[in-house]
Amino acid sequence: MKRNLWLTMATCLAYCVDQELWKAIDYLKEQIRVLKEQQEKDKRILLDNHQRMRLAAKAKQLTRELLEQTTVLFTPETVLQWYRRLIAQKYDGSQNCKHPGRPKISQEIIDLVIRFKEENPRWGYTRIRDYLVYVGHKIGETTVKNILVEHGYDPEPDLTRKTTWKEFLKSHWNVLAACDLFSIELFAKGKLVRYMVFFALHVATRKVEILGVDAQPDGLWMEQIARNVSGEGGFLASKKYLIHDRDPLYTDKFDSILKAAGVEAVKLPPRSPDLNPHAERFVRSVREECLNHLNPLLRRTTAIRSVRIPPLLSSREDSPRPPQDHRTPARRKPG
Repeated sequence: MKRNLWLTMATCLAYCVDQELWKAIDYLKEQIRVLKEQQEKDKRILLDNHQRMRLAAKAKQLTRELLEQTTVLFTPETVLQWYRRLIAQKYDGSQNCKHPGRPKISQEIIDLVIRFKEENPRWGYTRIRDYLVYVGHKIGETTVKNILVEHGYDPEPDLTRKTTWKEFLKSHWNVLAACDLFSIELFAKGKLVRYMVFFALHVATRKVEILGVDAQPDGLWMEQIARNVSGEGGFLASKKYLIHDRDPLYTDKFDSILKAAGVEAVKLPPRSPDLNPHAERFVRSVREECLNHLNPLLRRTTAIRSVRIPPLLSSREDSPRPPQDHRTPARRKPG
């Protein structure tokens, strides 16, 4: 009985306190309405950050329903947004970040992507990215694709079209060499003897080196020359490809010696001298500009080796073509 009495008295007391609190809340809300009516209608209530923090901290302690009933100056969404912003600022570490945002792509990587594309026009962005990773650069496929698009290249070329011979020569210009043989006639033992001259040419600089002269060249002679030119300090030491025709002198052993030294032999199709134009043009230059003006009765092969052809045996950079005077010579007066 006494227990129920105390419970009833506590309930009545709590109800009276609750009523008093609601009366106080109504009085505060009415004060806020009066202050709001005194202000201009178009004028917003501007608060600083400290005031927003105080209101947001107090509003978070109320339920959504109670907050909607008590707030007058600001909507519940606005007050709760202040609270979310307050929490976000607490865990914001952007001030400690010296370089915000995505890191820029270095110019070295951009130049390397463009170089791969120019030297290998049939490569797509996936293959270029794989080679960049292979040389030690960390980059994604999308980044490579964006670089190619920004510089006007097709990131996905037509793979159904094969690489032309001109594109192959241009893409391997600096590591490409060509070789060929041509015949000369020497006067020996009272008769003309036919000798074969074997030479190699660096395609990029047009530098030519006579590799050997022999009357009866064979496979063993060609194999020894392959060892000489592919060794350290040889003519093909820094080359990767050697173009030659289908002459039987180019044996499988000859190609294997070059391959062991890192030089791949590129064999031309049958009856296609136009695919080795640089070597063919050198042979024509030797015949028209050199051999046609020499004494045909040369008696030794060393005489052929001693013939100087400066414009042909040196690089293009070291021997520019001298300017020619195309003016008509003045006529001499009869007299």
